[in-house]
Amino acid sequence: MVGVLHVVAGALIDAQGRVLIARRPEQVHQGGRWEFPGGKLEPGESAINALSRELQEELGIRPRSSRPLIQIEHDYRERRILLDLYRVSAWDGEPRGCEGQPLAWEFPQALDPALFPPADGPAILALRLPALYLITPPAAPDPTQAGGRAQLPGYLTRLRAALAAGAGAVQLRAHDLSAPAYAALSCAVAPICAAAGVPLVLNRAPEELTKLPADGWHLSSAHLHQLAARPPQAPSLLGASCHTEADLCLAARLGLDYALLSPVQQTRSHPHSHPLGWEGFAQLTRAARLPVYALGGLGPADLEPAWAHGAQGVAAIGGLWGAQLAEALSLTH
Repeated sequence: MVGVLHVVAGALIDAQGRVLIARRPEQVHQGGRWEFPGGKLEPGESAINALSRELQEELGIRPRSSRPLIQIEHDYRERRILLDLYRVSAWDGEPRGCEGQPLAWEFPQALDPALFPPADGPAILALRLPALYLITPPAAPDPTQAGGRAQLPGYLTRLRAALAAGAGAVQLRAHDLSAPAYAALSCAVAPICAAAGVPLVLNRAPEELTKLPADGWHLSSAHLHQLAARPPQAPSLLGASCHTEADLCLAARLGLDYALLSPVQQTRSHPHSHPLGWEGFAQLTRAARLPVYALGGLGPADLEPAWAHGAQGVAAIGGLWGAQLAEALSLTH
């Protein structure tokens, strides 16, 4: 890219789930801040080859297993960069500061974006999010009615199965329920998600959610466009449904933590919608400054193409609800 400094970096993840960070020398651009190890591409060099070379030069290791995590464009006053960050889960050798740089292992949730270059903010968000995002189906039981109470055990059993099989976040989407019924269902779902260590994200009008147990909120595109700022009462995880470049830009400007971009493929629920396709998805996410999930006709088998086209991962209803996900577990790490 003309006029853009293309850099590649690796987020090394150890067996405990910690990520390796390095401190930049004081005398360089963004000096003294922490970063993910890496450097600029040489002329004609691919990103994956540059990653291997940079990690060997800086840390004395050779990556054995890696995948794209997020691509970020950032315009500093001094320069404009394109950062390709890879998630590295296996390597040969023991990481050490070959150039004298201090190293530290930290859990992603403990990383303070203020201590990193601004371009790394979305990368930190991406490290905190899972690859598989479950959206519950619309036919949810009403726990305030006798019939719904009878259906609730089966609904919760299917939820537990999806969590045990690898779903890393749960969006409770039940628009047909009344506000009291939705509140009752969220209270039934919350302890199951908590026991699995999986965030529960509620999808209703924000004014209905302030007193409900949740790790996050999810906004419709309509609710997103009603905001002038991130709601101060929102929990730490806040996302939105997006369909256009303008939606994605607004979500990033408001400081949201992720977006769902759809539809990637044709779906039975929206047979007349125009799918983006993977190339359309990649084009929209290329300038997005937050992690973006691919949604629409997808499942765990689509993780590899999703990552290859700039996605955080896959969000799905039918592709994850009650599905056998064990075969996808190796992909998510």
